[in-house]
Amino acid sequence: MYRGRLWTMRQYAGFGTAAESNARYRYLLAQGVSGLSVAFDLPTQIGYDSDHAMAAGEVGRVGVAIDSIEDMAVLFDQIPLDRVSTSMTINSTAIILLALYVGVARRQGASLERLSGTIQNDVLKEYIARGTFIYPPRASLRIITDIFAWCERELPNWNTISISGYHIREAGSTAVQEVAFTLANGIAYVQAATDAGLDVDRFAPRLSFFFNAHSNFLEEVAKFRAARRLWARIMRERFGAKDERSLALRFHAQTGGSTLTAQQVIAEEAGITDSVDPLGGGWMVESLTAEIEERAEDLIGRIDERGGAVESIDFMRDRIGDAAYAWHRAMEVGERRIVGLNVQVEPEETDIDILRIDPLVERGQVDRLAALRAARDQTDVVARLDAVRSAARGTDNLLPPMHAALGAKATVGEVCGVLREEFGEYDRMIQGRG
Repeated sequence: MYRGRLWTMRQYAGFGTAAESNARYRYLLAQGVSGLSVAFDLPTQIGYDSDHAMAAGEVGRVGVAIDSIEDMAVLFDQIPLDRVSTSMTINSTAIILLALYVGVARRQGASLERLSGTIQNDVLKEYIARGTFIYPPRASLRIITDIFAWCERELPNWNTISISGYHIREAGSTAVQEVAFTLANGIAYVQAATDAGLDVDRFAPRLSFFFNAHSNFLEEVAKFRAARRLWARIMRERFGAKDERSLALRFHAQTGGSTLTAQQVIAEEAGITDSVDPLGGGWMVESLTAEIEERAEDLIGRIDERGGAVESIDFMRDRIGDAAYAWHRAMEVGERRIVGLNVQVEPEETDIDILRIDPLVERGQVDRLAALRAARDQTDVVARLDAVRSAARGTDNLLPPMHAALGAKATVGEVCGVLREEFGEYDRMIQGRG
């Protein structure tokens, strides 16, 4: 919490085509949002172009379809990227979408030093809670480290990762597990970066986190406080961070994607920024904070004993599954009371107006993709993709050749296809891979 300024207010949005989503973003900016939050469709999230067989029926459904730099340019048409903060919920293909975003900013003539925003880029939680992974974990960590290194030089105001407890909690974890597994993943990212030779105090200030805001109010307050204590101690004692900014657990919390008006009322009327820790000192909050901190630290220790977060993917996933089962069982037998589910249930379901994506959206996206491929210099594209392949096989940073390939109108699926060929794909049923 900052006392001197309000938080960035975003509304998660993205659907159908880039043009439709662009219209939505411009409307939201006119309504007072101070930043954009982009939702991508599943094919974009897992690195398939809209004309791939695996994309059939999914194009533009749960987010916007992005196949190329031309789609990205339409998505941010008439939106000055050096004056708007953009958060992108993207993980396995985060490096590609970041490169596209930078490419559009360069087209606009924007200074990269003025770009601000966040890529989620938290692949480890995909293996344990969400599912949109592509490559084995070690390859994913190499990609993330390349992002840290390139952004430290070129995008100094960009948050290079949003280490996410939100999806872990949504998958059914407890509050303690949310803290422990999130920070364990954070430890893995910092360790991978320092092992690659990066200075912790150069990249750590741009790390960010993303937590769930659940319904047990005091427990959630204590959870956030415990996570901040733990992370500061981890960065100072485990990684030797000296910059105070490296110790800060900068995070946002989310309950739903449609709460813009509520945020504005809280910001303007509730006096919420009058104190950075308004409930600190109360016996219940302090006791819960200490309890969550102790139990989460113990759980992180168990992960350390297994070799860290990468080697503990199955362990964390199983613990989340057990917690989710226990939660639902308690609800079913009435031990846990949930308004609307097992108490004060409405006799009839309320009709909800659902956004349905026209099937013609997919056809149009596929046609635009075909036209792009027909008009580009294919020889140049192949040469640029070969440069990406060479970087993947070696130790050169992946972002420079990716910028060149995407600028030559290589597609998201084509760039991702090269990395699939070089890194392989993760099979969660095979133990020890990656």
